[in-house]
Amino acid sequence: MMLRFSIVFICLFNSAILFGQSFKSQDSLVNQLIERQKAINAQKMTMSGYRIQLFFGGDRARANNMRLDFLQQYPDLGAYVIYQQPNFKLRIGDFKSRMEAATFLKEMQPGYSMAFIVPDEVKLPVIE
Repeated sequence: MMLRFSIVFICLFNSAILFGQSFKSQDSLVNQLIERQKAINAQKMTMSGYRIQLFFGGDRARANNMRLDFLQQYPDLGAYVIYQQPNFKLRIGDFKSRMEAATFLKEMQPGYSMAFIVPDEVKLPVIE
């Protein structure tokens, strides 16, 4: 009886040690993955946000001309021409929230009646 108890105790003790080591190696792997994700985020320098799309079409020159016209009226906002085959898109602004984008869209709407809000990756705000 004592022999059986000893064998069961040794088996349980060994399995507990192996199980604990397994968690330690998983913890270090998780920590490595977290650090890798932090490095990727630091290099990315963007976040999820919103922009206002002013143009969509295959005419690159028209997209660039609209960009220049927009920047003359609103020089403090970013204006980005994006190519997604086979079309060009002109998107403006780096808005953190949909509400910010909607407020600006309402302000500029008379000059750009076909403009609409789209989710996009935007530049991180400058911290002063």
